[in-house]
Amino acid sequence: MLRAGLIGLPSTGKKTLFRLLTGVSDHTENATLGRQESQVGIAQVPDLRLDHLTAIFEPRRQVNATVEVTELTGHGSASMLDVSGFRNADALLHIVRMFTDARVPHVDGEIDPSRDLQRMEDELILADLAVAERRLDKLKQDSKRGKNTEVEEETRLIQHCQSALEKGIPLRSIELNTVDTKRIRGFSFLSARPLLVVLNLDEADVSDPSKAIEQAGLDKVLSGSSIEVVHVCAKIELEIAQLAVTDRAAFLSDIGLLDSGLDRVVRACYTLLGYISFFTVGTDECRAWSVPLDTAAQEAAREIHSDIARGFIRAEVVPYEALKARDGSHVACREHGEVRLEGKEYLVKDGDVINFRFAV
Repeated sequence: MLRAGLIGLPSTGKKTLFRLLTGVSDHTENATLGRQESQVGIAQVPDLRLDHLTAIFEPRRQVNATVEVTELTGHGSASMLDVSGFRNADALLHIVRMFTDARVPHVDGEIDPSRDLQRMEDELILADLAVAERRLDKLKQDSKRGKNTEVEEETRLIQHCQSALEKGIPLRSIELNTVDTKRIRGFSFLSARPLLVVLNLDEADVSDPSKAIEQAGLDKVLSGSSIEVVHVCAKIELEIAQLAVTDRAAFLSDIGLLDSGLDRVVRACYTLLGYISFFTVGTDECRAWSVPLDTAAQEAAREIHSDIARGFIRAEVVPYEALKARDGSHVACREHGEVRLEGKEYLVKDGDVINFRFAV
């Protein structure tokens, strides 16, 4: 399952967005001053293709792809996060306050999105520096046992990372070869994680977020590598959440939006991590499965069950658009040459509808 860590200063709308994303109700925080606890919820990845397949096949249930979201709760002083709670996150979602509300004072008084964004980045960098220093101490001890090529290569990499961090450069911004990229994943460096910046805007800025971003001086800051930006308005999202599902589209249309900000957040996180969806369909279940881009068919089958991967024979693949055009009829797709038989090395495409043939 994909994992995202939700970070941000107090009074940014972080808790509200967590509850809206995951449906997890509010909670009672630990009464110990400064104590932070993690709360985990599941956000569904909206997908109109899956909705349409469900309408065609009318299964007993629909299962969307999901993202596990972790939020650290604590008492909102100016203290930063206990980063240990995010070590397993595949990406970080940083909620940045851009809305004004006299009833919700900012932790630092004046609202300054650029300062807040940099402040959190600095915290991640400092946490990573501590990890790098501890690892270098361990490698130094290992090197005393004799020459070891792996230890030397790892030392070189960690020193390179340490140098960048000491200059205030997040590790997601440095260039690494394929081998070093794999090595660095084992150290849980937070500043190496892809970053999704979620701007919590005033209602008046939702129709023209680019103007608000430019006025806040964030346009250049947000142009870094492995950074995506999405905007929401928590006030609007709260109103949407209180509406019946059938009324939400009309409400969004009335305020000039094509979709919910929460939907954009989850989809952006999913895309940032380089994941795609393939589908399995039937009268029992229509389901979206998450796999990294360029995943082979046999590995995609493993997402469903290890037995399917072990006994893989072939994958019957039809593109979603073709199946949609034929009203869900695989027979009609075969007649038009739109069903392909693929082997275990076939690279799954986003939107493939797959039926795996296997024998165990």
